[in-house]
Amino acid sequence: MQSQAPDPLDLKLLQALQLDGRAPFNRIAHALGVSDQTVARRYRRLRTTVQLRVLGITDESRLGRSTWLLRLRCTPDAAEQLAGALARRPDTSYVSVISGGTEVMCAMKPRTRQARDELLLDRLQRTPRVISVSAHCLLHHFYGGPVGWLSKINALSPGERTALSPPPTEPAPTPVVLEDADEALLAILSRDGRAPLTELQASTGLPESAVKRRLDRLRSTGILYLDVQFDHEHLGNDVVAMLWLTVAPAALADVGHALATHPEVRFAAATTGQANIVAATLHADAGGLYTYLSNKIGALDGVHSIETALTVREVKQLTYEPGR
Repeated sequence: MQSQAPDPLDLKLLQALQLDGRAPFNRIAHALGVSDQTVARRYRRLRTTVQLRVLGITDESRLGRSTWLLRLRCTPDAAEQLAGALARRPDTSYVSVISGGTEVMCAMKPRTRQARDELLLDRLQRTPRVISVSAHCLLHHFYGGPVGWLSKINALSPGERTALSPPPTEPAPTPVVLEDADEALLAILSRDGRAPLTELQASTGLPESAVKRRLDRLRSTGILYLDVQFDHEHLGNDVVAMLWLTVAPAALADVGHALATHPEVRFAAATTGQANIVAATLHADAGGLYTYLSNKIGALDGVHSIETALTVREVKQLTYEPGR
Protein backbone atom coordinates (compact mmCIF):
# COMPACT_ATOMS: atom_id res chain seq x y z
CA MET A 1 0.00 0.00 0.00
CA GLN A 2 2.73 2.45 0.99
CA SER A 3 4.63 2.04 -2.28
CA GLN A 4 1.62 1.88 -4.59
CA ALA A 5 1.79 4.57 -7.25
CA PRO A 6 -1.37 6.64 -7.81
CA ASP A 7 -3.53 5.24 -10.61
CA PRO A 8 -5.56 7.36 -13.10
CA LEU A 9 -8.51 7.70 -10.70
CA ASP A 10 -6.19 8.80 -7.89
CA LEU A 11 -4.71 11.45 -10.18
CA LYS A 12 -8.17 12.67 -11.10
CA LEU A 13 -9.02 13.00 -7.40
CA LEU A 14 -5.79 14.89 -6.68
CA GLN A 15 -6.46 17.34 -9.51
CA ALA A 16 -10.09 17.72 -8.44
CA LEU A 17 -8.98 18.70 -4.94
CA GLN A 18 -6.51 21.20 -6.40
CA LEU A 19 -9.38 22.80 -8.28
CA ASP A 20 -11.66 22.90 -5.23
CA GLY A 21 -10.24 21.55 -1.99
CA ARG A 22 -13.62 21.71 -0.22
CA ALA A 23 -15.64 20.03 -2.97
CA PRO A 24 -17.95 17.42 -1.37
CA PHE A 25 -17.15 13.81 -2.17
CA ASN A 26 -20.55 13.34 -3.81
CA ARG A 27 -19.85 16.23 -6.22
CA ILE A 28 -16.45 14.79 -7.12
CA ALA A 29 -17.94 11.32 -7.48
CA HIS A 30 -20.68 12.55 -9.81
CA ALA A 31 -18.16 14.38 -12.03
CA LEU A 32 -15.86 11.34 -12.20
CA GLY A 33 -18.61 8.76 -12.67
CA VAL A 34 -17.85 6.73 -9.54
CA SER A 35 -19.54 6.21 -6.18
CA ASP A 36 -19.23 8.49 -3.15
CA GLN A 37 -17.70 5.58 -1.22
CA THR A 38 -15.02 5.11 -3.85
CA VAL A 39 -13.95 8.75 -3.64
CA ALA A 40 -13.92 8.67 0.18
CA ARG A 41 -11.89 5.46 0.20
CA ARG A 42 -9.38 6.81 -2.33
CA TYR A 43 -9.03 10.04 -0.34
CA ARG A 44 -8.25 8.15 2.87
CA ARG A 45 -5.71 5.98 1.08
CA LEU A 46 -3.95 8.96 -0.53
CA ARG A 47 -3.58 10.56 2.89
CA THR A 48 -1.37 7.59 3.75
CA THR A 49 0.34 6.73 0.47
CA VAL A 50 1.25 10.23 -0.77
CA GLN A 51 0.74 12.17 2.49
CA LEU A 52 -2.17 14.09 0.93
CA ARG A 53 -3.32 17.16 2.85
CA VAL A 54 -5.79 19.85 1.79
CA LEU A 55 -4.94 23.11 3.54
CA GLY A 56 -6.43 26.57 3.63
CA ILE A 57 -3.89 29.24 2.62
CA THR A 58 -4.20 32.98 3.10
CA ASP A 59 -3.23 35.19 0.16
CA GLU A 60 -0.98 37.64 1.99
CA SER A 61 -1.11 40.20 -0.81
CA ARG A 62 -4.85 40.67 -0.17
CA LEU A 63 -3.98 41.69 3.38
CA GLY A 64 -1.27 44.16 2.44
CA ARG A 65 1.55 41.82 3.45
CA SER A 66 4.62 40.63 1.57
CA THR A 67 6.15 37.19 1.14
CA TRP A 68 9.90 36.79 1.48
CA LEU A 69 12.23 34.05 0.30
CA LEU A 70 15.14 33.42 2.67
CA ARG A 71 18.42 31.74 1.76
CA LEU A 72 20.60 30.83 4.71
CA ARG A 73 24.06 29.43 4.13
CA CYS A 74 25.32 27.46 7.08
CA THR A 75 27.74 24.76 8.13
CA PRO A 76 26.54 21.26 7.17
CA ASP A 77 26.07 20.19 10.79
CA ALA A 78 23.61 23.03 11.39
CA ALA A 79 21.30 22.69 8.38
CA GLU A 80 18.81 20.16 9.76
CA GLN A 81 18.48 21.91 13.11
CA LEU A 82 18.05 25.32 11.49
CA ALA A 83 15.48 23.99 9.01
CA GLY A 84 13.51 22.39 11.83
CA ALA A 85 13.46 25.60 13.84
CA LEU A 86 12.22 27.59 10.86
CA ALA A 87 9.63 24.92 10.01
CA ARG A 88 8.08 25.20 13.48
CA ARG A 89 7.37 28.89 12.95
CA PRO A 90 3.76 29.58 11.90
CA ASP A 91 4.88 32.27 9.42
CA THR A 92 7.06 30.00 7.24
CA SER A 93 6.37 27.50 4.45
CA TYR A 94 8.37 25.43 1.98
CA VAL A 95 11.39 24.97 4.22
CA SER A 96 14.04 22.91 2.43
CA VAL A 97 17.64 21.85 2.83
CA ILE A 98 19.39 22.46 -0.50
CA SER A 99 22.86 22.73 -2.03
CA GLY A 100 24.14 19.46 -0.62
CA GLY A 101 23.14 20.34 2.94
CA THR A 102 24.94 23.67 3.20
CA GLU A 103 21.95 25.94 2.64
CA VAL A 104 18.42 26.26 4.01
CA MET A 105 15.70 27.99 2.04
CA CYS A 106 12.23 28.97 3.18
CA ALA A 107 9.32 31.21 2.32
CA MET A 108 8.37 33.62 5.08
CA LYS A 109 5.06 35.44 5.48
CA PRO A 110 5.54 37.89 8.37
CA ARG A 111 2.34 39.39 9.71
CA THR A 112 4.07 42.63 10.71
CA ARG A 113 7.23 44.56 9.87
CA GLN A 114 8.35 44.03 13.46
CA ALA A 115 8.09 40.23 13.10
CA ARG A 116 10.07 40.38 9.85
CA ASP A 117 12.83 42.53 11.31
CA GLU A 118 13.02 40.45 14.49
CA LEU A 119 13.79 37.33 12.46
CA LEU A 120 15.99 38.85 9.75
CA LEU A 121 17.91 41.48 11.70
CA ASP A 122 18.15 39.90 15.12
CA ARG A 123 17.49 36.20 15.55
CA LEU A 124 19.09 34.82 12.37
CA GLN A 125 22.08 37.15 12.64
CA ARG A 126 22.83 35.70 16.08
CA THR A 127 22.25 32.04 15.15
CA PRO A 128 25.46 29.99 15.51
CA ARG A 129 26.95 28.41 12.38
CA VAL A 130 24.86 30.55 10.01
CA ILE A 131 27.38 31.93 7.53
CA SER A 132 25.15 34.32 5.57
CA VAL A 133 21.53 35.36 5.21
CA SER A 134 19.89 36.78 2.11
CA ALA A 135 16.25 37.85 1.95
CA HIS A 136 14.33 38.41 -1.28
CA CYS A 137 10.88 39.98 -1.46
CA LEU A 138 8.53 38.33 -3.94
CA LEU A 139 7.24 41.06 -6.24
CA HIS A 140 4.92 39.22 -8.61
CA HIS A 141 3.69 35.62 -8.89
CA PHE A 142 3.74 34.09 -12.36
CA TYR A 143 2.67 30.65 -11.18
CA GLY A 144 1.75 29.07 -7.86
CA GLY A 145 -0.56 30.04 -5.04
CA PRO A 146 -4.19 29.27 -5.94
CA VAL A 147 -3.06 27.55 -9.15
CA GLY A 148 -1.02 24.58 -7.97
CA TRP A 149 1.18 22.18 -9.94
CA LEU A 150 -1.51 19.48 -9.92
CA SER A 151 -3.46 21.66 -12.34
CA LYS A 152 -0.84 20.70 -14.95
CA ILE A 153 -1.09 16.90 -14.77
CA ASN A 154 -4.05 16.76 -17.20
CA ALA A 155 -5.74 13.90 -15.37
CA LEU A 156 -9.22 15.41 -15.77
CA SER A 157 -11.08 15.77 -19.04
CA PRO A 158 -12.23 19.28 -20.04
CA GLY A 159 -15.78 18.39 -18.99
CA GLU A 160 -14.64 17.11 -15.60
CA ARG A 161 -12.57 20.25 -15.03
CA THR A 162 -15.57 22.44 -15.81
CA ALA A 163 -17.82 20.47 -13.47
CA LEU A 164 -15.34 20.65 -10.60
CA SER A 165 -14.02 24.21 -10.95
CA PRO A 166 -15.31 26.68 -8.33
CA PRO A 167 -16.73 30.08 -9.32
CA PRO A 168 -14.06 32.66 -10.22
CA THR A 169 -12.88 34.94 -7.45
CA GLU A 170 -13.71 38.63 -7.31
CA PRO A 171 -10.75 40.29 -5.58
CA ALA A 172 -11.67 42.62 -2.76
CA PRO A 173 -10.05 46.05 -2.44
CA THR A 174 -6.73 45.69 -0.66
CA PRO A 175 -5.60 45.67 2.02
CA VAL A 176 -8.42 43.80 3.76
CA VAL A 177 -8.72 43.93 7.55
CA LEU A 178 -9.77 40.59 9.01
CA GLU A 179 -12.11 40.28 11.97
CA ASP A 180 -11.43 37.95 14.91
CA ALA A 181 -13.95 35.41 13.57
CA ASP A 182 -12.16 35.39 10.21
CA GLU A 183 -8.82 34.80 11.93
CA ALA A 184 -10.30 31.88 13.88
CA LEU A 185 -11.64 30.31 10.70
CA LEU A 186 -8.34 30.73 8.85
CA ALA A 187 -6.41 29.21 11.77
CA ILE A 188 -8.42 25.97 11.62
CA LEU A 189 -8.45 25.80 7.82
CA SER A 190 -4.66 26.21 7.75
CA ARG A 191 -4.49 22.83 9.52
CA ASP A 192 -7.38 21.16 7.67
CA GLY A 193 -8.85 22.84 4.63
CA ARG A 194 -11.74 20.37 4.61
CA ALA A 195 -12.73 20.97 8.24
CA PRO A 196 -16.54 20.60 8.45
CA LEU A 197 -18.80 23.57 9.15
CA THR A 198 -19.61 22.18 12.59
CA GLU A 199 -15.94 22.37 13.60
CA LEU A 200 -15.62 25.87 12.16
CA GLN A 201 -18.77 26.90 14.03
CA ALA A 202 -17.35 25.61 17.33
CA SER A 203 -14.16 27.63 16.83
CA THR A 204 -16.04 30.92 16.36
CA GLY A 205 -19.22 30.52 18.36
CA LEU A 206 -21.18 31.82 15.38
CA PRO A 207 -24.26 30.18 13.85
CA GLU A 208 -23.47 27.74 11.05
CA SER A 209 -25.14 30.01 8.51
CA ALA A 210 -22.88 32.90 9.55
CA VAL A 211 -19.81 30.68 9.32
CA LYS A 212 -20.80 29.62 5.81
CA ARG A 213 -21.25 33.24 4.73
CA ARG A 214 -17.84 34.21 6.09
CA LEU A 215 -16.20 31.22 4.48
CA ASP A 216 -17.83 31.97 1.13
CA ARG A 217 -16.71 35.61 1.36
CA LEU A 218 -13.11 34.69 2.21
CA ARG A 219 -12.97 32.34 -0.77
CA SER A 220 -14.84 34.47 -3.30
CA THR A 221 -12.61 37.49 -2.64
CA GLY A 222 -9.43 35.41 -2.95
CA ILE A 223 -8.31 35.97 0.65
CA LEU A 224 -8.53 32.21 1.24
CA TYR A 225 -7.63 29.51 -1.26
CA LEU A 226 -7.23 25.75 -0.88
CA ASP A 227 -3.96 24.07 -1.78
CA VAL A 228 -2.88 20.44 -1.85
CA GLN A 229 0.22 19.13 -0.08
CA PHE A 230 1.64 15.77 -1.19
CA ASP A 231 4.93 13.92 -1.63
CA HIS A 232 6.21 14.60 -5.16
CA GLU A 233 8.26 11.45 -5.55
CA HIS A 234 5.13 9.29 -5.55
CA LEU A 235 4.11 11.04 -8.78
CA GLY A 236 7.44 10.21 -10.44
CA ASN A 237 9.36 13.38 -9.55
CA ASP A 238 12.57 12.35 -7.79
CA VAL A 239 14.43 15.61 -8.50
CA VAL A 240 13.24 18.90 -7.01
CA ALA A 241 15.22 21.95 -8.08
CA MET A 242 15.34 25.66 -7.30
CA LEU A 243 16.31 27.98 -10.14
CA TRP A 244 17.42 31.59 -9.83
CA LEU A 245 17.35 33.36 -13.20
CA THR A 246 18.97 36.68 -14.02
CA VAL A 247 16.78 38.18 -16.75
CA ALA A 248 16.93 41.42 -18.71
CA PRO A 249 14.28 43.80 -17.29
CA ALA A 250 12.56 44.14 -20.65
CA ALA A 251 12.15 40.35 -20.83
CA LEU A 252 11.05 39.82 -17.23
CA ALA A 253 7.32 39.44 -17.92
CA ASP A 254 7.78 37.31 -21.05
CA VAL A 255 10.15 34.90 -19.30
CA GLY A 256 7.91 34.67 -16.25
CA HIS A 257 4.81 33.91 -18.31
CA ALA A 258 6.74 31.33 -20.34
CA LEU A 259 7.86 29.59 -17.16
CA ALA A 260 4.25 29.44 -15.97
CA THR A 261 3.34 27.28 -18.98
CA HIS A 262 6.12 24.72 -18.44
CA PRO A 263 4.86 21.43 -16.96
CA GLU A 264 8.03 21.21 -14.86
CA VAL A 265 7.38 24.50 -13.02
CA ARG A 266 5.39 24.38 -9.78
CA PHE A 267 6.20 27.95 -8.73
CA ALA A 268 7.65 31.05 -10.42
CA ALA A 269 7.87 34.65 -9.25
CA ALA A 270 9.72 37.91 -9.82
CA THR A 271 11.89 38.77 -6.85
CA THR A 272 14.31 41.34 -5.54
CA GLY A 273 18.01 40.61 -5.72
CA GLN A 274 20.61 40.01 -8.39
CA ALA A 275 18.59 37.07 -9.75
CA ASN A 276 15.20 38.59 -10.51
CA ILE A 277 13.15 35.41 -11.12
CA VAL A 278 12.96 32.38 -8.86
CA ALA A 279 11.34 29.09 -9.87
CA ALA A 280 10.78 25.70 -8.28
CA THR A 281 10.75 22.76 -10.70
CA LEU A 282 10.05 19.01 -10.65
CA HIS A 283 11.80 16.36 -12.74
CA ALA A 284 11.88 12.59 -13.02
CA ASP A 285 15.67 12.49 -12.74
CA ALA A 286 18.86 14.54 -13.19
CA GLY A 287 18.75 13.96 -16.92
CA GLY A 288 15.29 15.49 -17.04
CA LEU A 289 16.61 18.59 -15.26
CA TYR A 290 19.49 18.87 -17.74
CA THR A 291 17.10 18.61 -20.69
CA TYR A 292 14.84 21.24 -19.17
CA LEU A 293 17.70 23.68 -18.59
CA SER A 294 19.26 23.21 -22.01
CA ASN A 295 16.15 22.98 -24.15
CA LYS A 296 13.50 25.11 -22.45
CA ILE A 297 15.37 27.63 -20.30
CA GLY A 298 18.08 27.92 -22.94
CA ALA A 299 15.48 28.86 -25.55
CA LEU A 300 14.11 31.83 -23.58
CA ASP A 301 15.26 35.22 -24.84
CA GLY A 302 16.56 37.58 -22.19
CA VAL A 303 17.91 35.00 -19.72
CA HIS A 304 21.48 36.07 -18.94
CA SER A 305 22.39 33.46 -16.33
CA ILE A 306 20.92 30.77 -14.11
CA GLU A 307 21.84 29.29 -10.75
CA THR A 308 20.52 25.82 -9.92
CA ALA A 309 20.32 24.01 -6.58
CA LEU A 310 18.81 20.61 -5.83
CA THR A 311 16.57 20.08 -2.83
CA VAL A 312 18.09 17.51 -0.51
CA ARG A 313 15.06 17.32 1.79
CA GLU A 314 11.75 19.13 2.09
CA VAL A 315 11.30 19.77 5.79
CA LYS A 316 8.04 21.67 5.45
CA GLN A 317 5.62 22.31 2.63
CA LEU A 318 2.46 24.17 3.60
CA THR A 319 2.38 22.77 7.10
CA TYR A 320 4.95 21.15 9.36
CA GLU A 321 4.55 17.48 10.23
CA PRO A 322 7.61 16.23 12.15
CA GLY A 323 8.79 12.83 10.96
CA ARG A 324 7.37 13.05 7.44
